[in-house]
Amino acid sequence: MAEVNSISIKRSITIRAVVTPAWKEEAEREISAAIATSDQQLAQLEKEGQQVVEGLRTQSANPLDPRVQEQVAQVQQQVAAKRSELEEQKTNLLQQQSQVRELEMEQIVDQGQIESFCDLKVGDNLVKKMQVSLLVRDGVVESIDQD
Repeated sequence: MAEVNSISIKRSITIRAVVTPAWKEEAEREISAAIATSDQQLAQLEKEGQQVVEGLRTQSANPLDPRVQEQVAQVQQQVAAKRSELEEQKTNLLQQQSQVRELEMEQIVDQGQIESFCDLKVGDNLVKKMQVSLLVRDGVVESIDQD
């Protein structure tokens, strides 16, 4: 069996951003757009839920039939569950928006992760090879740090 001296491995790289006026403006714009989308989804959900309920009631000969009432209750329950989920998402977005507004200029914040490959040789420190981060200012890489 042949001995392998190096391999290529996949690793996650943390992206950290320097808070600047442009970064803050972009972050707030993205969050505001997500909040608007959430509001649209809530309105659409309510509208579609009402239409389904009205459809069930108008299609049945007796809207007070227990089976129809049960179907209406199920639809309303599904709408309520989805509404709750969307409202929770919106609450999280509003919290993020508040947090972004409180950030100070030049503060460094984690912005996400990307995947990358690196070569690993016999004798390399695996932990150090895996701990890499990028520092970015307004989209420009300022440093590549091996933590």
